[in-house]
Amino acid sequence: MASTEPPWHANYPSPRNTAASISRQEVLQWLQAGKLPGEDYILADLRRNDFEGGTIRGALNLPAQSLYPRIPTSYSLLKRAGVKHVIWYCGSCGGRGTRAAGWFVDYLKDQSDTTMKSLVLEGGIKGWARAGPEYTGFMDEYDASAWAQ
Repeated sequence: MASTEPPWHANYPSPRNTAASISRQEVLQWLQAGKLPGEDYILADLRRNDFEGGTIRGALNLPAQSLYPRIPTSYSLLKRAGVKHVIWYCGSCGGRGTRAAGWFVDYLKDQSDTTMKSLVLEGGIKGWARAGPEYTGFMDEYDASAWAQ
C-alpha cells in the first residue's frame, strides 16, 4: 500500500542548480594515493534508515532528511577547514545525493563561493560496494551480505 505522507523533502525547496558528478574511479584514486577525506575534500553519506553494509572510509554520515536547515552551518565549518570538494552520496545517487548536492551548489552560489565544489558520487554507495574488492577495501564496516541483493 502506497504511503499518503509527502516525501521527506517536500518541506524544502527544489534545488535551483544541478551539481556536477565525480566518478568512483577518481575518488578511489585519491584514496589509493593516500589523499584522505578531511584534507581538502569530504565524503558525505546521506543515508539514514538504509545506513547498512558499510560506508566509504572517512565519510561523514549527514542524513539527507535533516540536512537542508544545517547547510549554512555545514558550509561554515567546511569553509574554515579548507575543504575544496564536498562529495555527496546515498544509495544510488538518484534522489538524495543529487538533491543534497544541488542544495549545496545553490548555497555556494548564494555565497559567491567559487572555490568549493559540490559533487555527486556516480552510482552512490551501491555502485561503490559492487565495483569490486579494490573499492570495498576502502569501506568501513563492510558487510558483503548487505550488497548481495
